[in-house]
Amino acid sequence: MNSLDIALLYLVAAVAGVVLCRLAKLPPMLGYLTVGVLIGPNALALAQNSAGVRYLAEFGVVFLMFVIGLEFSLPKLRTMRRHVFGLGLLQVALTIVLTVLGSLLLDWLLPRWWKLEWYHALALGGVMSMSSTAIVVKLVADRLELESEHGKRVVGILLFQDLAVVPLLVLIPALGSPPEQLLTGLGLALLKAVLLLGLLLTGGQKVMRWWLTLVVRRKSEELFMLNILLLTLGLAWLTEHAGLSLALGAFVAGMLISETEFKHRVETDIRPFHDVLLGLFFITIGMLLDWHIVWDRWPLVLLLLGASLLFKLVLIAGLARAFGAASGVSLRVGLYLAQAGEFGFVLLQLAAQHRLIPPELFNPVLAAMVISMLLAPFLIMFSNPIVSRLIGSDWLMQSVQMTQIASRAMAADKHVIICGYGRCGQNLARMLERERIPYMALDLDPDRVRQAAAAGHSVVYGDAARVQALKAAGLKRASAVVVTYLDTASALKVLALAHEHAPTVPIMVRTVDEQDIEKLRQAGATEVVPEAIEASLMLAGHALALVGVPMRRVIRVLQEQREQRYSLLRGYFHGADDSTADEQQQERLVTVTLPTAGKTLGRTLGEMLLQLLEVRVVSMRRASGKNVPVQDDLLLQGGDTLVLSGKPEALALAESKLVSGR
Repeated sequence: MNSLDIALLYLVAAVAGVVLCRLAKLPPMLGYLTVGVLIGPNALALAQNSAGVRYLAEFGVVFLMFVIGLEFSLPKLRTMRRHVFGLGLLQVALTIVLTVLGSLLLDWLLPRWWKLEWYHALALGGVMSMSSTAIVVKLVADRLELESEHGKRVVGILLFQDLAVVPLLVLIPALGSPPEQLLTGLGLALLKAVLLLGLLLTGGQKVMRWWLTLVVRRKSEELFMLNILLLTLGLAWLTEHAGLSLALGAFVAGMLISETEFKHRVETDIRPFHDVLLGLFFITIGMLLDWHIVWDRWPLVLLLLGASLLFKLVLIAGLARAFGAASGVSLRVGLYLAQAGEFGFVLLQLAAQHRLIPPELFNPVLAAMVISMLLAPFLIMFSNPIVSRLIGSDWLMQSVQMTQIASRAMAADKHVIICGYGRCGQNLARMLERERIPYMALDLDPDRVRQAAAAGHSVVYGDAARVQALKAAGLKRASAVVVTYLDTASALKVLALAHEHAPTVPIMVRTVDEQDIEKLRQAGATEVVPEAIEASLMLAGHALALVGVPMRRVIRVLQEQREQRYSLLRGYFHGADDSTADEQQQERLVTVTLPTAGKTLGRTLGEMLLQLLEVRVVSMRRASGKNVPVQDDLLLQGGDTLVLSGKPEALALAESKLVSGR
């Protein structure tokens, strides 16, 4: 096979693996691993794991470490310090220490069968301490659990594991030194790392900001991208030639750029390289697996798989419990992190290169790691049934939580359910209190809930994306639901649950910009408020006021712009106190519900010619409670509710026309 044949084979395999995983709703990393095993020299033998391909795959690790460095944030670490430097630190340290002690014990009990020096076991412990950030974070985000009690602990531990890779990348090559030179090798590696990292980090940020500013002033996307690649690969080359590793230099490059104002632009530009090359890395890992050895030594593979999964599950769950987590939360954290990780493969290959893993043990360990990663999505997906079966108190704790929410909401009627009690949710609550409108807020931050509840706010701990929490908050009795946080996936879930169980309750959703407006409206949102638009309107209003435009005109201009964008602000619903002559002639809103039988049914909005009456259809809701897009070819059905906007005379004619069909 020539180079083009090999490239096409890898691309076809990668596409096939990702498509199949997407269809099965599994992380794409599993697809890369699977196709790597299938096309590798030890299975179908369609491709050889050549040195050139392996070297190219190393760039995947380089860009993975670069992205980790780019996301490195001292404020983020500070806010999660208990989970990161408490749980995470102890998990990695105890995994390594217990692996070394276990190896020494096996060497003493079974001297014929187990011959592994302590420094070999230390390298193996570093491999075992890793869990898969790529798989776990993707699944946790898809399940909307990032802000849950177990989700925050999982992310904290993964964050420390990513950081722990850096010293392990320095330590493992040093452990490969001859026994008589081991201490000297460790000291030399530590000195190199301190000197090089100290030099880079001391003045590196200033130099990086100055250089990137010069590049950006050239206003060339191509030049900027070339410089990012040069800096990343250049620092990786520097650390490798200093006797450390490629990945360490890439991590430092990411850290240096993370403190500049160009961080977000770099994240966007580097993502395609990172994803594609990381996929290639996983394919090459799959190709390393020799299934002949695995088949011949399957008892050892199963032993390593079972022992590693059980060991990490018990250790992590125990640590989480020791740090005050409930039993159910602790077990979920253990189940989520019991598998091996992508950095474990990096460390395993590095250990094998420096002869720290015996050749006869390499493939069984690799097989156990691959299988554990293949099992990870299923462990996470079935974590709730597993926890419910093993820990009876978990169901009781959830029931107590729902009861607490229900007891707070029991007396509320025609109230507003606020999903998310951050700054936006709290401002909304203050305005509702001022108008004496009851509300019930749900939030997943226990500290915020505790402080707000102590101050007398009507807020409880609960996940708005769970139907039990919404029902307990009095969904069917609510007058409206407002999603105040910026998470489209979670908002879509809230919309689906609310329309299924309370189809007549209107829902308002907050979003970042106009990108997801149509998706949210089709899902049934009564109104979607984009932050970017509101910020631009306020900025425009202040600018007009500063240049001398009268304030009344500024307010009128802003109101006109909002009326064009938000259907609910066009006009108003008429009330008994709107009796002045001016108010009688202003544009207003009226609701018309179609009868279940009549000439209107089966006709389209376009056929009714409401526009000739100077009446506009603002929104339309089916009898089931589902909002549908307003279009001329939309067929009318019995029980449909239309919100019309126009002047009183025109609205009266339109209502008569819709009801009678004439």
